[in-house]
Amino acid sequence: MNTVSESIVKDMSLAHNGHLKIDWVKEHMPVLNRIRERFEKEQPFAGLKVAISLHLEAKTAYLAKVVQAGGAEVTITGSNPLSTQDDICAALVEDGIRVFAKYNPDPAEYKEHLIKTLETRPDLIIDDGGDLITILHSERRDLLSQVRGGAEETTTGILRLKALEKEGKLEFPMVAVNDAFCKYLFDNRYGTGQSVWDGINRTTNLVVAGKTVVVAGYGWCGKGVAMRAKGLGAKVIVTEIDPIKAVEAYMDGFEVMPMLEAAKHGDYFVTVTGNRDIISKEHFAVMKDGAILSNAGHFDVEVNKVDLNAMSTSSRIVRKDIEEFVLADGRKVYLLAEGRLVNLAAGDGHPAEIMDMTFALQAVSLAYVNEQYKNIGKKVLNVPFELDQMVAQYKLEALNIGIDKLTNEQKSYLESWVE
Repeated sequence: MNTVSESIVKDMSLAHNGHLKIDWVKEHMPVLNRIRERFEKEQPFAGLKVAISLHLEAKTAYLAKVVQAGGAEVTITGSNPLSTQDDICAALVEDGIRVFAKYNPDPAEYKEHLIKTLETRPDLIIDDGGDLITILHSERRDLLSQVRGGAEETTTGILRLKALEKEGKLEFPMVAVNDAFCKYLFDNRYGTGQSVWDGINRTTNLVVAGKTVVVAGYGWCGKGVAMRAKGLGAKVIVTEIDPIKAVEAYMDGFEVMPMLEAAKHGDYFVTVTGNRDIISKEHFAVMKDGAILSNAGHFDVEVNKVDLNAMSTSSRIVRKDIEEFVLADGRKVYLLAEGRLVNLAAGDGHPAEIMDMTFALQAVSLAYVNEQYKNIGKKVLNVPFELDQMVAQYKLEALNIGIDKLTNEQKSYLESWVE
């Protein structure tokens, strides 16, 4: 395979810098390194084609190389137009991985890259947000027959998969990596919590302490964003639709109110719901002058950009990844990274040590699907608990941390109903 001639990337001269980035994260991903050693020996993907759609930055690149080390012919594309890093794409091509991706393609190009990735006729898929799976199950059903299964990383993607499964239209098994303990407890909470504020802070260069932050959604990602905002000295308001999560946010020390009320108080807004129109015209109408809007959900639909444009008399780019909208009464509001994932579109995403666990789960889940696809059935399934525990154990060993083990007597006590 001549990956240079077959790939679509912006500039191959950027490869050197991409290699440096990949080498850096490799040094901080000990769990994935251990999985790579296993894959090199066992060759679980020998002779198979794997298609990957993820945020195309250094940590993702290393996952692709680990899958390649397991014997796969790997093709990769981006899962968000603004999170692709062109130097990473060039480096992967030099390493023998086919790439269809560029930073900030227009919608037609972005779709073309997804389709070209599928046209390699993969046996296995790693998806982020469900774009590959959606295309396979709609307009390119001719490419379905060879797919054995795959793994999905995000809340948004799993919602789409479960909708397909509910309608009886899912054509192969998919592992819900997002629902694994080693994913949502660490990636969603600590990864999103840190990387969202990395993206906001590097983009705005403004203080957070003393400001009011509105966090829309108190799932694991929202919990992380709220926790880190509090740590930076902000006053935090949480908006929710789930009464249980709303009580949890209240008990965690945050104010809870509807978005229409919160919109009057916020200096920063972060949406993390996976749903559309979380902030729209009625909210823009009551916002403070200078409010800063950002999104950490998968798609750019949580902040309603159609409403914002319609209500604005003018807009302009005032700083990289910051668009200023002037409303009819002269108030200004600012949208970060076009309303796309602020931690990836305006930053480098989650820390390497966090993605080490998530991508280890992706890798071992893909191997599991490949081994068991004939027996699993066409459904969305959880990461097997033993794989979740294995990744956690590898992480502890990398940190040089030991834990206790139950004695036989303790096991017997826990398993018996007799006192």
